[in-house]
Amino acid sequence: MDIRRTILLMIFSFSLLMLWNNWQVHQGNPPVFGAPTPTAKPKAETADAAAAANNVGVPTAPAAATTSTGNTVATVPGLSPAASTAAQTVLFKTDVLALTFDLQGAQLIRTDLLAFPSVDDPLKPFTLLERAAGHTYVVQSGLTGASAGVAFPNHLAPFVLETDARELAGNSLVIKFSSTSGDVKLTKTFTLKRGDYAVEVAHHIENLSAQAINPSVYLQITRDGSDPAGTSSTPSFLSGPANFVGAAIYSEQEKFQKVTLTEVEKRKASYIKQADNGWFAFIQHYFVTAWVPPQGKSRTYDMTELEKNLYALRSIEPAGTVAPNSSLTMNSKLWVGPQDQTALEALAPGLELVVDYGLLTIIAKPVFALMTWLFSLLGNWGWTIVLLTVLIKAAFYPLSAASYRSMAKMKMVAPRLQALKEKFGDDRQKLNTAMMEMYRTEKINPLGGCLPIVIQIPVFISLYYVLGSSVELRGAPWILWVHDLAVRDPYFILPAIMMATMFLQMRLNPTPPDPVQAKVMMFMPLVFGGMMFFFPSGLVLYWCVNNILSIAQQWYITKKMAALATVQHR
Repeated sequence: MDIRRTILLMIFSFSLLMLWNNWQVHQGNPPVFGAPTPTAKPKAETADAAAAANNVGVPTAPAAATTSTGNTVATVPGLSPAASTAAQTVLFKTDVLALTFDLQGAQLIRTDLLAFPSVDDPLKPFTLLERAAGHTYVVQSGLTGASAGVAFPNHLAPFVLETDARELAGNSLVIKFSSTSGDVKLTKTFTLKRGDYAVEVAHHIENLSAQAINPSVYLQITRDGSDPAGTSSTPSFLSGPANFVGAAIYSEQEKFQKVTLTEVEKRKASYIKQADNGWFAFIQHYFVTAWVPPQGKSRTYDMTELEKNLYALRSIEPAGTVAPNSSLTMNSKLWVGPQDQTALEALAPGLELVVDYGLLTIIAKPVFALMTWLFSLLGNWGWTIVLLTVLIKAAFYPLSAASYRSMAKMKMVAPRLQALKEKFGDDRQKLNTAMMEMYRTEKINPLGGCLPIVIQIPVFISLYYVLGSSVELRGAPWILWVHDLAVRDPYFILPAIMMATMFLQMRLNPTPPDPVQAKVMMFMPLVFGGMMFFFPSGLVLYWCVNNILSIAQQWYITKKMAALATVQHR
């Protein structure tokens, strides 16, 4: 049996398995391997009843606009609110955020991230939250739990702005909105800080009636199912977990749970329904919007489809009894910004998990930590990738050296292998016996050239996930023509270099005795090079540097082995 052909088949099969696993995840199915143990799902009737109880008093209509006279006008699906009526909106700015609120419900309807350029126009900031024609992604909150015939202030009620400042002057900017309904006054206070994407949100409830009330505060994110602007051009089944778009909930009981919008639409979503800790979020590539409700207070979670292609993710926390002419405050946190792992981890336990490295997190986390440290020294993410590749190559030098020594020996005995093939013809049994005898005589391990590569595969995949998931690389330049390591090479220079280096590597490797196998191997650089045309330039840079280092190491070892063989034959 041809050992090399078998090993190549193993590697190829492993690659196909990884691709199929990512495709299954992309389709909303469980991973092929390593799938988490599913939580027990309640019966459909029980789940529907619980959801109905959860949502009593929470408006199910989509976001709406408010006329200048304060009249509520429902938004027409697919039509810009501005096209229906001029909404009363107000804009606030910090050094990193530009937030637009609608006075109807004090909803956060637009967020511009000033430090991140737009995909379509680098001179404009990236827009994360937005309410526009064909796209809805907003943050809402309000009160629920009123008795029949009474309405508490919610995200469709008219609010009054109580803040004069519009821009950050010192280290913080405090924004206040208030609304009174059903003898209950709700004051929403948003506190923004310099250089921070975390917003402190306080819901102050005042009972103006003569009766005690028991309101609940709901925190909500409403989003449609359209792909975010600037979705990676990498084919989805190759991009791994980085391109996930959907909801996530974290709790101490169930840990990190991801839910696709398809699962919500089909009412097949499985997630924790009640907890007194954790957070919930909507995730997309590089960015996240997350609510962190008050910790230690029991709450219920719900994901629902409000209308076709419009989804709501919410938590509902009972505020407790508010006596007549008294008040209470519930404090929450809101994150609207990049997937900055350090800041997210500081904001809430487990929030950094929105940067999902999949099954190889245990390897990817240290790799990212090393990258961050190298960047602190170099100040350029392109050179960080180069140095990281050098360090990884150095760490695996002994394994690579063993692989290249084995391949060098195989190349030196290639003429003898061809002679054996001509001698035994189609008698595969005698040919394999003779080949194994020659391997023993020459002290060649047929597996030596492949096993070290197989051992390194998890590290390479982890690094691939890290480079594809790190928002730090978005908009980060390297040199000359590479202005953004998170997008593909505009002139395809790096993919061309990669194909050239792969062809050179093939020339250094021993030619397979099987002509068909040799032709397949010659096509490999074209196949992988073609794939790299769609990959972010940061990933292609890694592969180029890795190939160049591999060529240098392989050439050195091959030359050294040839010189040693010459001395031994004298």
